[in-house]
Amino acid sequence: MPSETALGELRIDGQRLWSSLMEMAKIGATQAGGCNRQALTSEDGIGRDLFVSWCKDANLDVTVDEMGNVFARRPGKEDRAPIIAGSHLDTQPTGGKFDGVYGVLASLEVLRTLNDAKVVTNGPMESVVWTNEEGVRFAPAMIGSGVWAGEFKLDEAHGIHDKMGVSIGEALSLIGYRGSRPATHTPVRGAFEAHIEQGPILEAEKKQIGVVTGVQGMRWYDVILNGNACHAGPTPMAQRQDPMKAASIVMQRLYGLIDDHAPWGRVTFGDLTLRPGSRNTVPEQVILAVDIRHPDQRVLNHLNTQLSTIVAETAEACRVTGTVSDEWNSPAVVFNEDCVQAVRTATQQLGLSHMEMVSGAGHDSVYVSRVAPTSMIFVPCEGGLSHNEAESATVEDLEAGCNVLLHAMLGLDVSEAA
Repeated sequence: MPSETALGELRIDGQRLWSSLMEMAKIGATQAGGCNRQALTSEDGIGRDLFVSWCKDANLDVTVDEMGNVFARRPGKEDRAPIIAGSHLDTQPTGGKFDGVYGVLASLEVLRTLNDAKVVTNGPMESVVWTNEEGVRFAPAMIGSGVWAGEFKLDEAHGIHDKMGVSIGEALSLIGYRGSRPATHTPVRGAFEAHIEQGPILEAEKKQIGVVTGVQGMRWYDVILNGNACHAGPTPMAQRQDPMKAASIVMQRLYGLIDDHAPWGRVTFGDLTLRPGSRNTVPEQVILAVDIRHPDQRVLNHLNTQLSTIVAETAEACRVTGTVSDEWNSPAVVFNEDCVQAVRTATQQLGLSHMEMVSGAGHDSVYVSRVAPTSMIFVPCEGGLSHNEAESATVEDLEAGCNVLLHAMLGLDVSEAA
């Protein structure tokens, strides 16, 4: 086994990692240069098969659980709780080559590198593929890691159907990934997920590594405003009970509220439904989809309260009725300090430019962190663009992030044995 000094000098094979990424990108490749490899489709099955073949070539022990989550284990000196790393292989319909798949193949590259150097770790290490992170074909997102972490029940998850009426359980069987291993969490020493940032901050700050300390809290709402439908021509503005006017005021007040909580506050109005939806009729109902995010749970709770106040006050002023329907609540996540420190230390030892940050998007690590010590590693993506066929990252940045993953996992392995 290499000495401690030699371990510190260990580096992954960046070209091998890149080649693996490009080979995987051929599966579900789109004409615009991206990937369409939606969860549990035949393309996803082919991608999984390729990953498993690589794992077997690396002499890893591969198991599949009842949710199709794939675990590829490299044993250590002792049979103890493993250190795991991974992400997902499924993509958006017009997704890119790196979202999710980078975290999977970076974890595989770590295990390949340990094989090449004949490193015997103290405990086992695993590369993991989580099922249906994107939530495109089957909602909700992150359901594979969610079932594993105990957030969703297995039978309910298996019964979720896509638009064609195919259930998750059926789709798993069709592609041969309805495994027999129980889809429940077992002890884990630490969990890591390498990922492109999916935002512009690292690129703007000219940093190569994001040491991720947590994930923003996220809340989804439908704001439902009811007024009276009337003709657009004869009805004076002052006599209208116009829910669209109320919606516009709600939006402006929420933009102002989020500005008060810059730079980490976020508000998005991603969908608007007007009924009856006629050009020359004042709508009788408006349903406004609202997405509010903040990394501090106390601030997120305050924003939640303020939303209800804003809707109530605006509805009264506009002589309409207003209600707020809670659609989804994902509390803010603070990652485990030991795992964050392992990433921080690895980054410093490698001499890479870095900054600490929170994730603005949800990841499988959100659910994993509820049952296991967890952290994440971000690398830049061009223009902060993701969920897009033009998604792009450099060989150098991907290699750097994978080296951080390697040494974070080794660091945690050594600290456990000390």
